[in-house]
Amino acid sequence: MADEYTPPNVWTWDKASGGQFSNINRPIAGATHDKDLPVGKHPFQLYSLGTPNGVKVTIMLEELLAAGHKGAEYDAWLINIGEGDQFGSGFVEINPNSKIPALVDRSGDKPIRVFESGAILVHLAEKFGAFLPAETAARAETLSWLFWQMGSAPFLGGGFGHFFAYAPAKFEYPINRYAMEVKRQLDVLDRQLAAHEFVAGSDYTIADMAIFPWYGGLVKGWAYDAAEFLAVHEYKNVLRWADQLYAREPVKRGRMVNRATGEPSGQLRERHDASDFETRTQDKIAAE
Repeated sequence: MADEYTPPNVWTWDKASGGQFSNINRPIAGATHDKDLPVGKHPFQLYSLGTPNGVKVTIMLEELLAAGHKGAEYDAWLINIGEGDQFGSGFVEINPNSKIPALVDRSGDKPIRVFESGAILVHLAEKFGAFLPAETAARAETLSWLFWQMGSAPFLGGGFGHFFAYAPAKFEYPINRYAMEVKRQLDVLDRQLAAHEFVAGSDYTIADMAIFPWYGGLVKGWAYDAAEFLAVHEYKNVLRWADQLYAREPVKRGRMVNRATGEPSGQLRERHDASDFETRTQDKIAAE
């Protein structure tokens, strides 16, 4: 049993306590260095990384383009959070919270910054009239599940994922505490999907796009190497839904954008044109 920790009267920052992320975690906000952000040619400029939160937005943008919304063309610039890119002055200017993803909408007379992945999804859905129902009850249901994800996923990522996969040492109490909560969340989702094709009902919405990278990725075995530990095979409805979404080409493309880890064949570190996917495929074939 680990020695019991007695908190001091006043907490002070011990940089080494950040473990794997000690080089980027800190108790203050603001920029650490001057760095302007690049700007491409398209109406939307995305500054992100292919984490679950970043993938939500690239899936949405690819779905919009696949649905014929040509105005949704975008440049996706890689923000390497492991190197502290999110603390550059240009990034902090569009997201004072220094978290990816962040979007600049340059489609109008004046650029609009949008940060927080849920806010970006709603902004894009309302702008293009897509993937967010207009009818009051259906809209409320979709937004409820969108914000369910926003409130629940920190227990999965910052809670379970951190203590199971990233903490300097493994301790039974936090792993058990957060494993219990993640399995409860999976059960919530599984029960909902037992009665509905998609999370918010019969239509594919931004709620699915938000939830899939976190919980779909978990049951598909992409997160924390924890599928066996969490017995994800028990959640058959979540697995059915995850497979259904992953069969969509825009979802596959969205998962590639700004990805900087995993198999090189699954990475498109920056995206500036639809042809970038074709070039990536051709490069893969040539390499093989």
